Amino acid sequence: MKILVLNCGSSSLKVGVFAVDAGQAVEVFKASFDTFDEGTCTSKITSGGKTLADRAPFGDIAAALEALPGVLGEHGIGGLDAVGHRIVHGGERFRGTTVLDDATLDAVEALTPLAPLHNPANVMAVRVARKVWPALPQVAVFDTAFHATNPPRATTYAVPKAWRDAGLRRFGFHGTSHKYVAQRAAEEIGEPLRDLQIVSVHLGNGASVCAINRGESMDTSMGMTPIEGLVMGTRSGDVDPGLFGFLSRQLGLTVAAIEDALYADSGLKGLAGFSDMRTIEDRAAAGEADCQLAIEIFAYRTRKYIGAYAAAMGGLDAVVFTGGIGENSSSMRRRICDGLEFMGLRLDHDRNGSVDLAEHAAPQIQAYGSRVRVIVTETAEQLMIARETAAALAATPAIETIPVAVSARHVHLSRASVDALFGVGYQLTPAVALRQPGQWAAAERVTLEGPKGKIERVAILGPERKRTQIEISRTDGFALGIDAPVRDSGKLDGTPTVRLIGPAGQLETDGLIIAARHIHTNPADARRLGLTDGMVVDVRIGDEERGLTFGKTLIRVGADSVTEMHIDTDEANAADIRVEGEGALVPDVAVKAVLPTGL
Repeated sequence: MKILVLNCGSSSLKVGVFAVDAGQAVEVFKASFDTFDEGTCTSKITSGGKTLADRAPFGDIAAALEALPGVLGEHGIGGLDAVGHRIVHGGERFRGTTVLDDATLDAVEALTPLAPLHNPANVMAVRVARKVWPALPQVAVFDTAFHATNPPRATTYAVPKAWRDAGLRRFGFHGTSHKYVAQRAAEEIGEPLRDLQIVSVHLGNGASVCAINRGESMDTSMGMTPIEGLVMGTRSGDVDPGLFGFLSRQLGLTVAAIEDALYADSGLKGLAGFSDMRTIEDRAAAGEADCQLAIEIFAYRTRKYIGAYAAAMGGLDAVVFTGGIGENSSSMRRRICDGLEFMGLRLDHDRNGSVDLAEHAAPQIQAYGSRVRVIVTETAEQLMIARETAAALAATPAIETIPVAVSARHVHLSRASVDALFGVGYQLTPAVALRQPGQWAAAERVTLEGPKGKIERVAILGPERKRTQIEISRTDGFALGIDAPVRDSGKLDGTPTVRLIGPAGQLETDGLIIAARHIHTNPADARRLGLTDGMVVDVRIGDEERGLTFGKTLIRVGADSVTEMHIDTDEANAADIRVEGEGALVPDVAVKAVLPTGL
């Protein structure tokens, strides 16, 4: 499959062509067109290992798009199968990659008020591409989609309900970039992404930070629009909303004028008079106070978000820098990291000053002995768009139904916990055999106690485990007054404690989690279904009108396991399942990315 990727901004166009075949994506052509002026523009084309920079006879982005088939033909690029587009804002509706038609494109265009600088250009590119390549599917990859996993506590503004009902909420952006660098960091570290807590720091003319908690975006600094968060090239980042009233009263400015200034005349430009960090760093070194302050504010805001997100996740394994500033400014990386030693993050200044990102490297620049890794890597949004486009087009309808079981609150006890709760040497009594071979529910029960209340007669599942694990629903967490994290079974480090009460005693133990939804299966069924251990799939449960799709469902392959999906009671209530039901399994399509030398 050969995919054309278009990343269209308000004043520039980036183009890439990727060959996707046998699980690999290889970039075979790339180009950029910008600085449009009096019927011409600057062009830079890389093909066949050679790069050519010149002026091209295109007066605007639409003209460049219309001429693109000829440009591709000149470099021997043909046989396209699809066009993938970067779309900045997907709103509430578009939570994943989407094949576009008239209705969906109109729906994307209706989101323009949420991203007035970006979505109009994105939509224009799609409309022109549909005319130029009418037979090719057009696929939208949304910057906001990666953040669809952000919980309501991260996306909800504390404003009147009528405003929230009208659609006011946080969305987040740069999702394609954050997703790529998290995957790249996991590859560099050599551990599964689902086991890592990463803060991705994208610093460029647009800048954002993302808390990626065990493979999922948990929070991100941009909000309803790309203004919120960090200081950027021309965007303000976080400001007090009260400035609208103040500036209206003091300077007579309209809402539109203030909004325009927050987008185009603020950030580094507003602080220092320049939006390019390279210029600001040079002038700061020459003694210009405004530029020095701009650098300090930029670094301070970023460092503050990193610390906040480490606290929100309850841990930190790596900080990953990307984007033009993140990749190229060693002094800015140092300013941001200095002062984070209390979290176990220490930078190696020599490694930081000699970063080489050739061949899409992801060098680690932390000091030896640092508990937190620091990684620098180039972002690859074009590549991710190609991968997401291939996955969307290769995705098939649900391939098979599987049983879905509701897993109510329960505990798995260690030997030491059984002794503490029931007496030394006590043996639990198997009462009801479970579907998974060798597992059973005990006749005994325990009580859970938190700062707010108790939950009595909680089931115990056997056999004993090496470490005590308590699985509850989110609603149970409110009853107990404890905020339990969503975790894969067995991933218990850093989990909160709860009191267990038995007939012979009580104990305080960690291991309290909301179990991540998962599917047990055996090797034979896994082979038949095309699944592997650790794979993540989507499962559709229910009818077309009221059904739900549960994303990011973990596959767990065991030698004697019975194929069955487990969800908790909150998820079951949302899907209108009482005890058990059926789900339709739709595996994700994984595409490995490989970029050739010299491109």
